[in-house]
Amino acid sequence: QVQLVESGGGSVQAGGSLRLSCAASGRTFSSYPITWFRQAPGKEREFVGTINRSGDSRDYADSVKGRFTISRDNAKNTVYLQMNSLKPEDTAVYLCAAGTRNAVYYWGQGTQVTVSS
Repeated sequence: QVQLVESGGGSVQAGGSLRLSCAASGRTFSSYPITWFRQAPGKEREFVGTINRSGDSRDYADSVKGRFTISRDNAKNTVYLQMNSLKPEDTAVYLCAAGTRNAVYYWGQGTQVTVSS
């Protein structure tokens, strides 16, 4: 069992930065790739990016590539999503998940990110 808790969301102006954290409980955290998703009001949940178990491989959605960076610290059971050059269209609830974009085992509760123009 893995429990995930996101933090770090908030409101920021366009062009600004935020760093989200996904803290996990459970001794098996390092056994899972971790994936970030987001869901904007009235829209379907979409893939943001993923990091493999060891942290040496990442993949991103085209919409965030070059602006967002995922990292993980397995010693701290935490994954980070560094978001730079934020745009209003990045406004959404951001969720982390244990698993891949196609196979999620555990979800966090989400954290709100609001980007104003």
